[in-house]
Amino acid sequence: MIRRFTNQKRFSSNSASGNRGGFFGGGGSRTRNRPPKKMRGEYIDIAKFVKKASVDTVLMPTAIEHKFSDFGLCPQLQKNLETRKYLIPTPIQDQSIMHTMAGKDMIGLANTGTGKTAAFLLPLINKCFHDRSQNVLIVAPTRELAIQIEEEFKKFTPSLNLGSVVCVGGAPIYKQLNGLRRHPNFVIGTPGRLQDFNKRGLLPFSAFQNVVLDEIDRMLDMGFIDEIRKMLADMPKKRQSLFFSATMPPKIKELTKQFLIDPITVKVSSEGASENVDQDIVRFVGRQVKFDKLKDLLIKADLKKVLIFSETKRDVERLTEGLIRDGFKADSIHGDRKHNQRQKALAKFKEGEVQILVATDVAARGLDIKDITHVINFTVPQTYDDYIHRIGRTGRENKKGFALTFVETN
Repeated sequence: MIRRFTNQKRFSSNSASGNRGGFFGGGGSRTRNRPPKKMRGEYIDIAKFVKKASVDTVLMPTAIEHKFSDFGLCPQLQKNLETRKYLIPTPIQDQSIMHTMAGKDMIGLANTGTGKTAAFLLPLINKCFHDRSQNVLIVAPTRELAIQIEEEFKKFTPSLNLGSVVCVGGAPIYKQLNGLRRHPNFVIGTPGRLQDFNKRGLLPFSAFQNVVLDEIDRMLDMGFIDEIRKMLADMPKKRQSLFFSATMPPKIKELTKQFLIDPITVKVSSEGASENVDQDIVRFVGRQVKFDKLKDLLIKADLKKVLIFSETKRDVERLTEGLIRDGFKADSIHGDRKHNQRQKALAKFKEGEVQILVATDVAARGLDIKDITHVINFTVPQTYDDYIHRIGRTGRENKKGFALTFVETN
């Protein structure tokens, strides 16, 4: 068993060797007479990071009972789905859409990459098309996920005359205010910015008859429990509430008991990591050795599109700078980067302009980036749930992916 630790010691810039190469721009060896600083986290058995993918194993598929044409969606929405080649729903869509269209409160438990976004968007788009007085509030933990949800919304709604606005921190506020003034049916945002607009009197939560909390477990991990409680308390008692999450910790159970009415629970998640991901560890001793091992991996031809996770914003930036300095095409996303910088970095990674994206756990939830071949945990995640979400960025759409976790040995 190992404990999540952080190694924040830096190479000394005044070392006798005078070597200024490497990850942190300094030389010398690491001091070893001080114990590593302990961080918040849980004990994780490193054996959990080693598992062969079962992508070649014949698995019994989940039985799908419906086609999208069975749900009774409005004709134009059905046409939009057919244009996008949406014919057969995923399990979470298959099991949840009918309940949502029936007006039920629902708890959807599904791992990342299972089609949760369409599972809640489609029935709510249909609802608003038939009743223009309906308003939907969708709350997501990160600005990237909120933006991604709106992108999906726009793909589903050509010719439906339904509007949306994204309200997230770090983005130009005047565009969001202008969007709200148009009174869109769908408001999609992060808890902090939504609360900010609410306090200014610009976004009354009482105006929403429908609410979706997406990746709610992540929002609670980020400390948004009070904001979420206030939102729900300020909304009309007669409303439809949809909670989507990968896990069901006690705090979420408390929220469901307090704010949901006779909810339907749909669970299609598995207990372990993605079966399509080949998982292994990379052992190292010392920070410079660690960085050298990473570079040795990245020059291999099969590492075509790589997402690297590191724990802190500072280390993400230093790691990215080190990779760029050594000739790799890399970019980064973390909480200290401006909104447009994060969006540009994601766009370059999606389009293949950069091979490597280095990120904090801001990229671990909800983001759908196609064809990521490898996820590398440059630092061990705080929890095993965080690990599952990180490696869930690869091995999607029944393709085989690879996950490597760096583990320090004595």
